[in-house]
Amino acid sequence: MRNGVPPILEEFFAENGLLAQQLVRYEERHGQRQMAEAALAAFLKPFTDDQENILVVEAETGIGKTMAYCLPAILSEKKVVVSTATINLQDQIMGKDIPLLQRVLNQPIKAICLKGRQNYLCLYRWFQYASLAPDGDAKVARISAWLQTTEFADRAELGWLADSSPLWAKISAQANQCLGNDCPESADCFLQRVRRAAAGARIIVVNHHLFFSDLALRRDGHAEVIPRYQCVVFDEAHHLEAVAGAYFGHTFSQYQLLDLLTDMERQVKSDNQPSQIQTIASLTASLGKRGERLFAFFPPERGRYPLETFLAKLPDRAALYAAADELALGLKRAADELAALEPSEIWNLFVKRCQDMALLLGMILDDEEPPDHNFVYWYERRERTVSLAVTPVLVAKELQSHLYQKTEAVLLTSATLSAAGDFSFIKSRLGLPDDTVFARFASPFDYKSRSLLYIPAPGFPEPNAPSFTQAAGQECLELLKASQGRALLLFTSLKSMDQVAEMLRGKFDYPLLVQGESSRRQLLATFKKEAQSVLLAVASFWEGVDVPGDALRLVVIDKLPFEVPTDPVLQARITQINEDGGNAFFSLQIPKAILSLRQGVGRLMRQSADWGVMAVLDPRLFTKGYGRQFRASLPPAPVVRDLAAVRKFFEKYQSEK
Repeated sequence: MRNGVPPILEEFFAENGLLAQQLVRYEERHGQRQMAEAALAAFLKPFTDDQENILVVEAETGIGKTMAYCLPAILSEKKVVVSTATINLQDQIMGKDIPLLQRVLNQPIKAICLKGRQNYLCLYRWFQYASLAPDGDAKVARISAWLQTTEFADRAELGWLADSSPLWAKISAQANQCLGNDCPESADCFLQRVRRAAAGARIIVVNHHLFFSDLALRRDGHAEVIPRYQCVVFDEAHHLEAVAGAYFGHTFSQYQLLDLLTDMERQVKSDNQPSQIQTIASLTASLGKRGERLFAFFPPERGRYPLETFLAKLPDRAALYAAADELALGLKRAADELAALEPSEIWNLFVKRCQDMALLLGMILDDEEPPDHNFVYWYERRERTVSLAVTPVLVAKELQSHLYQKTEAVLLTSATLSAAGDFSFIKSRLGLPDDTVFARFASPFDYKSRSLLYIPAPGFPEPNAPSFTQAAGQECLELLKASQGRALLLFTSLKSMDQVAEMLRGKFDYPLLVQGESSRRQLLATFKKEAQSVLLAVASFWEGVDVPGDALRLVVIDKLPFEVPTDPVLQARITQINEDGGNAFFSLQIPKAILSLRQGVGRLMRQSADWGVMAVLDPRLFTKGYGRQFRASLPPAPVVRDLAAVRKFFEKYQSEK
């Protein structure tokens, strides 16, 4: 054993080691082995009540971080939860990494992917639905056949069922309709089956939303969803503050109310009790009207807005509070009336749902209690629903109390956790203690000779200039001519994307793919398949897009990805930092934008043989003082500001093919 590290790590990751024997074209990566050593040391460190054991690892593209924490998790012989931000990474771990480790180690590994309960079919709700479905319903027949063969009845297995299909919502295992041990189908319950399997597993793969939903339940003294664990790994840990904030807060939505009313109406039809039908119809009609009166106060413009600002401008604030009180009172009365019906477990659940929703509404809209300044109150208008929410301004204390101090080891990793090599941002936002161990492993890819970073020449308009979009569109066209398509164009807004897309249409023969014109999955499949295609996208395409090889040789980013400062949660966090004497622009907004930019340019190089150009069409990288921080955070590619240099680069590599 070298420095307390088992020799198996060296045997595993060596150039001709155990892993190399299972993989074609294996490349030894020293950063991968060093990360594995650090992870194993953290997992094996004795747990004490007075000292947190936290490791933060920035492992850039090409390190192979998934294998670098999965192997130590197995070798530790502890129960480890691996939490990811994306379904793609969950699928990769369960479908690729765990099977590979089983082959290399020549031993079975008890691992399971645990998802939110809404991903599993509820037999009780299914039998209800099937009994009311018309004869010959093709979907009923297909699901019935599937239930004879499936192990856990996971929604992901139904590839033929469209994402937009309303059927799954009617038959999935929703928490607010679960009868628990009183359910007549409890003996065969798929949700209980997968949870029993998770209880016996050593590695449990979840997503961040499920993890923090479970942590919030534990905090509030409710039964946990994830079985007790000793260690946790957060991959894609740069998402933690946003996800944790959502689950440590509260939400009351129009959708929740309509879902309650629909479920009540469906249940009374299923029960076939004529005496109850009129009672339920009256209750749902009354609650529906009260909900309409409340949500009608909120403007039709889509987006997220501070509740306090909205209330301050409202001509009749008292009328809104009266409508909220009327709905809350209606929910309480509905709970009383439902409780007076012939007792049954399912109607008792509806009683609790009404009570809980009345409580939530009162917590968010209360004209008697002043708002808690540790939280931000906001609302969101979407196409078909309004949500009212309260979110903690800081999640640090919650994480310290309910995660760090109660877990033997916590590993946070991502390709992007630092800004110009500094971890101060992630340390402060997540409340990491002073004894946290930080490590950073640079990408092994040869950016210096296989890539360029292009930034437009001096004189290019800045993003706030009226001519910027026109100039950006023209610059994209010139870059696409040089790259012969094969490009991912990332935008900070839908408006900019649509404007540039219109400017590019008909200007070249390459297939033009635009987000919104097809599903994300279909767009990526077409992009990989169609030679020389060009994909324009926003939001989720900035990360999680893995297109190695000749399909992607150019990544263009229109401007530095600063978050919209009107977002109410961001506004509250900016205010809190500034009121405490800090400078939110430099300590919050710039680091967040740097992490997003690093994610975006990270789409280019996905394997050592890749090459290409990263282009950022924002002159602030040179015209503003903070531009140096952004440039210092980007891959070490040569910087050019002349399109001729880009053309020469592409000509060189294309001539070598």
